[in-house]
Amino acid sequence: MIIPVLVRNFINNKHYNINLLSRRMASNDSSKYLISNSIYKPFLNQLGLEEENLGVFDGKWFANGQVIDSINPSTNEPIARVRQGSIEDYQRIVESSSKAFQYWSNVPAPKRGDIVRQIGDELRKNIQPLGKLISMEMGKILPEGVGEVQEFIDICDYAVGLSRMYDGKVLPSERSGHMLIEQWNPLGIIGIITAFNFPCAVFGWNQAISLACGNVTLWKGAPTTPLTSIATTKIVERVLKHNNLPDGLSSLICGGSDIGKLISEDKRIPLVSFTGSTQIGKQVAQTVQSRFGKSILELGGNNAIIVMDDADLTLAIPAIFFAAVGTAGQRCTTARRLIVQEGIYDEVLIRLRHAYEQIESRIGEPFEENVLYGPLHTKHSVQLYENALEQIKQSQGKIFYGGRVYTERRGNYVQPTIVTELNHDSSIVHQETFAPILYVLKCKTFEEAVQWNNEVNQGLSSSIFTNNPEYLFKWIGPNGSDCGIVNVNIPTSGAEIGGAFGGEKHTGGGRESGSDSWKQYMRRST
Repeated sequence: MIIPVLVRNFINNKHYNINLLSRRMASNDSSKYLISNSIYKPFLNQLGLEEENLGVFDGKWFANGQVIDSINPSTNEPIARVRQGSIEDYQRIVESSSKAFQYWSNVPAPKRGDIVRQIGDELRKNIQPLGKLISMEMGKILPEGVGEVQEFIDICDYAVGLSRMYDGKVLPSERSGHMLIEQWNPLGIIGIITAFNFPCAVFGWNQAISLACGNVTLWKGAPTTPLTSIATTKIVERVLKHNNLPDGLSSLICGGSDIGKLISEDKRIPLVSFTGSTQIGKQVAQTVQSRFGKSILELGGNNAIIVMDDADLTLAIPAIFFAAVGTAGQRCTTARRLIVQEGIYDEVLIRLRHAYEQIESRIGEPFEENVLYGPLHTKHSVQLYENALEQIKQSQGKIFYGGRVYTERRGNYVQPTIVTELNHDSSIVHQETFAPILYVLKCKTFEEAVQWNNEVNQGLSSSIFTNNPEYLFKWIGPNGSDCGIVNVNIPTSGAEIGGAFGGEKHTGGGRESGSDSWKQYMRRST
């Protein structure tokens, strides 16, 4: 993953004189919902969204559950309403999905791949409006919102090729005149439960590969990003309708933990792909395992960046900044710990503080041009940030930079924060806080740095900055990082769809996206 040019230029102290103008204009409608505002209405309507939206789809749109508001985290204003699904709605879409699987699993794989190609093409046509919606509903800056849709497009391209390539082996038999054939077949209904921080891309990782492999999908997005779930499904719907495909091929149900529990318990769903917290992921895994189902878990990450004395700081500082502050610290791959060798510790802190000081002029509504830093997703996220700061103080940590809530703003804005003078094994350092808090630790040796990297429960992403080939090869070897993603001289955040994405230990062990991740969505017969 390459650091965006605007971030690199920003860190390298190029000056910007930006006069951020609010894009909120008086609506011609008396409605309290932002969808009636002339700024937002055109692209929201282009996505097929209305003031009240049905949140269940199985080829037809319906819903009989509770009505909720989707909230814009940059202002805490409601965007639109969504009627969620009920238990009865859930039963209906599972039945539709079961019927669709009987058809879809018998469609030749290359033809399935062509449908996935068309989904990617339809996403290309809508990349800007869908990216804007993601930015508006989740709170990430607009380039990240658009980039998330691009990830979905990229995995569609990948899955098209996969539909002509996944294969089994022909093996020699002990018996004369015989041979062994390894055959891969689809599983059935794939339950996909996604989180708020990547409300579109993670669904795409799962859906594109699932469909190419001959499965059908049943998606429950995060309860706080239902409009993104609906808009994404409407884009997929156009392809399904154009090709006269059966109901239930790619279903959606908006809802809360009650729907997630149904998916986890349902024996008709052989595989559940869950993205979220370690705490909830553990419950999902235990429930699915109790019925001998399969699960793919993409859970938390307490990710570390190591900076050795020989590191190129012109590379390291922008990468640390981007990894720690991007998406306001709400990526699973966000850098939460910075382990610096003692010889350059002070210099790294000085440079990092300079970078953080400059971001004050780049905080704003995610839609604004040149904004680099948006809000936390919910008010609850702000409370978690404040709780962490209190625990830091109780543990005798020092707030080296930041540490306040922007109460003058209407949205959920907090100051990016650097913390020093805590032990590497402090309880708060070992706790993942989904906020822009970076713990800076001073180490003596490479071996000590690797030990600290590996001592936390999670094992998602990691990175080292060094010019020493010996360190590099030790880092990626059996006695190096124990994470699923091991980087050298780049940030912890970001991933490419060609490789398998996922982590070890309390991160869950699941793998999505590229490489041989497709095998998790199929069953093998010999």
